Amino acid sequence: MMQDQIDQYTAEINAFSPANADELETFRIKFLGTKGIIKDLFEQFKTVSSEEKRTFGKVLNQFKQLAEAKHQDLQESFKSEVENSKSEIDLTLPGDNFQVGSRHPLSLVRNEIIDIFKRLGFTVAEGPEIEDDWHNFSALNFPEEHPARDMQDTFFIKKNNGKDDIALRTHTSSVQVRMMENGKPPFRAIMPGRVYRNEAISARAHCFFHQVEGLYIDENVSFADLKQTLYHFVQELYGEGTKVRFRPSYFPFTEPSAEMDVSCTICKGSGCNMCKYSGWVEILGCGMVDPNVLENCGIDSKVYTGFAFGMGMERIANLKYVIRDLRLFSENDERFLKQFQTEII
Repeated sequence: MMQDQIDQYTAEINAFSPANADELETFRIKFLGTKGIIKDLFEQFKTVSSEEKRTFGKVLNQFKQLAEAKHQDLQESFKSEVENSKSEIDLTLPGDNFQVGSRHPLSLVRNEIIDIFKRLGFTVAEGPEIEDDWHNFSALNFPEEHPARDMQDTFFIKKNNGKDDIALRTHTSSVQVRMMENGKPPFRAIMPGRVYRNEAISARAHCFFHQVEGLYIDENVSFADLKQTLYHFVQELYGEGTKVRFRPSYFPFTEPSAEMDVSCTICKGSGCNMCKYSGWVEILGCGMVDPNVLENCGIDSKVYTGFAFGMGMERIANLKYVIRDLRLFSENDERFLKQFQTEII
């Protein structure tokens, strides 16, 4: 019985002539694979009587060597054909076109902002996107009844109505808290990153977006230092001649606080729908760090003062590239991304 099988398979191996490498691989799996014919024959060999084992053992080994030699010869043959075909390539033919990639517009803006502040001596700091109540709210002087704590604004992961709350961070100010807790002044750093807020998605709002916040703490830091730093930043980002104005505002973690506007880079101040025909566009909030925040983080507010600011990268990109729909930043639409192919990686 086994001899008949071996004779049949031997004839099949001798007659085998593959047309391509895929057929050769099928041959290898069929005869030499871990579940192949040869493996099966060796399993059957265990049941052969002791008197016949010497005879069939020799035949079985010869059959295995035949299959391996056949596979090896055909493999070498196909390898030679491939090498010969490569040597016959016509190098005068035009090359294949390939698509040139580019950086995402938000990455371009992020890198430019980082470069500007690095030249002013700011380092880059990062932190977790999942935060506890202390780092996201309490340390930053948010009262317990503050609206930002409400479920309509924050994505809570664990809601216990207190200090044990866990949520997706609503701003990168939490990185500032971690920096102040774990180090000693002076601090001069920016914190770029993604943040999350429970808002309806539209052309002007999204449930996640990107911020760059900054912090400078040292002795004798004043509001004048804040204004000059941000004025320099705007001139570097949008070009000399860009006008700046500060408007009084309120933030729980800064006092005094302000919002900073720049003259619209699209209409040059004459009025358009981007600036709502006012000639001005608000790009960031800022202010002097509230003494309570310093004390919460273990910093003596009688010795140190500082300023902080925060801006949305999408807003900066809107003005720089005239992008009017925030949803485009996260939809991965190639028609949109191809517009930035001049910025090669």
